[in-house]
Amino acid sequence: MGSGVSRGGRRLRVRRFRCFRSASAAVAVLATAGTLTLTACGGGNNNGGGTTVRPSPTPPATESFTGTPPSPLSSAASSAVASARASASAAASSASARADEFEASVSAAAERANQEAHKRLANVQGRGNAVSDVSLSGIPRAQVNDLQAAHVNIHNSTDKTANFAVQVDFRDPNGKVVETRYVGAENVRPGQTVHPYAISHQPPQPVLKPEVAKAERY
Repeated sequence: MGSGVSRGGRRLRVRRFRCFRSASAAVAVLATAGTLTLTACGGGNNNGGGTTVRPSPTPPATESFTGTPPSPLSSAASSAVASARASASAAASSASARADEFEASVSAAAERANQEAHKRLANVQGRGNAVSDVSLSGIPRAQVNDLQAAHVNIHNSTDKTANFAVQVDFRDPNGKVVETRYVGAENVRPGQTVHPYAISHQPPQPVLKPEVAKAERY
């Protein structure tokens, strides 16, 4: 067509060149849209067949983040710390709930005596007048729902019926007081010894050491 060449020669090559140039332009346009599709130009075959090439995934643009994305190692460490904190919190909650449950089984009179002991000791200076009449002894954990607890042994060494208020401090292995409980005993007869409980609401570990901080007879 205007080139003066034969049908089977140069004219066919020109058609292929134009098809290739058109396909190249189409590739450039489609690539900017995120999809790359190559369509074969038929030399003598008009079946319309083509080849589709899907691009490889690209990493997200860093400008869409604030700060530095965490590395896999730091992410794993953060997850481990969060898991440890959750476990510690669950252990503390469980111990406190078991202590509440055990104390709820104690008589209302004993609970009232403990509350009165707290009030009495608030105004006591020093260690009180009955420290020598009070001692502590251990309790098997199986008897107190696997809690840390102690028997508060209160002995009335006088010749009159008396009431007692005792403060028990629980110390950690470093000697720090981590919890304070108040225990009362009412109408203890002369020469009588009673054994109320002092129950910690802390988790079973670390092991705490209970001690008599104050004791008042009234």
